[in-house]
Amino acid sequence: MSVFHPDLWFGRFLPRFSFGPLTTRLLTILPGRDAPPPEDVDVADVEVPGPVGAPPVLVRCYRPRVLTAPAPALLWVHGGGLVFGDHRQDEQANLDLARTLGISVFSMRYRLAPRHRAPAAVEDAYAAFTWLVGAAAERGVDPARIAVGGASAGGGIAAALALMARDRGGPQPAFQLLVYPMLDDRTVPRTESGEAGFDTRDARIWSPGSNRYGWTSYLGGEPGRTDVPAYAAAARHDDLTGLPPAWVGVGTLDLFHEEDLAYARRLEADGVPCEVEVVDGAFHGFDAIFPRTGVSRAFWRAQARALGRALDTRGRPAG
Repeated sequence: MSVFHPDLWFGRFLPRFSFGPLTTRLLTILPGRDAPPPEDVDVADVEVPGPVGAPPVLVRCYRPRVLTAPAPALLWVHGGGLVFGDHRQDEQANLDLARTLGISVFSMRYRLAPRHRAPAAVEDAYAAFTWLVGAAAERGVDPARIAVGGASAGGGIAAALALMARDRGGPQPAFQLLVYPMLDDRTVPRTESGEAGFDTRDARIWSPGSNRYGWTSYLGGEPGRTDVPAYAAAARHDDLTGLPPAWVGVGTLDLFHEEDLAYARRLEADGVPCEVEVVDGAFHGFDAIFPRTGVSRAFWRAQARALGRALDTRGRPAG
């Protein structure tokens, strides 16, 4: 059996299950709840133009009220295995980053699979990014200091967005914040066969079955085949040169552990600075399930420090 981090020992009692059509449908139709608006951060939803022929993209904007001059920004992409989730689910973390670093955070909602297949989610993210660059003056943002980031599926979408922006020759993100990103559909068979580098029975939150369902829904067919759309999976791109610097964080009990470290090594090999944070004994989404533990707080501080350095912000989290 794998060894859980001491702060996450209770994770062994989390039920093992896989997401499927019924589970994700329930998560999609259940109404979300908005938290009371904070006094120190302006929160506003805005619909921005979507890709050609697609509906608008909904973006939630967080801007600390103390900001009086153009400031850096983070475009955040939520997780959910490409099949569920929305722009509100990481609200506390987005508020914390905005307050701590003195930046604006823009959290976007993208079209979900299986109704919308690859590369719909990445196209939505690219539309939100180009809108933010164009609206920078109106939104009090420094257009040269806009990072992209996300967790899980959102991290994979953010990585693909960086590739799309590079290839299309328009505005480029300043940084990539990739939190246990979902990068490579080709790893699905390996994780199912137990070749994940740890006992996958100890995987929590995101199982091999969930991984297969998420990728199959997004790709519209078997993961790992050769004929997948461009930008569907960032790790499939052979050339990573010219991308913005990156931070990659993942736990050793995460299904994405090996693919994330492989992507980080490839970034470095192609001349892209990449900082890596590996958390021993941490499973997928551990920081969302147990946010108050020491290991989760340290993981968040590592993200905030990397983002603060990259965007040259006033905030510098300690520890």
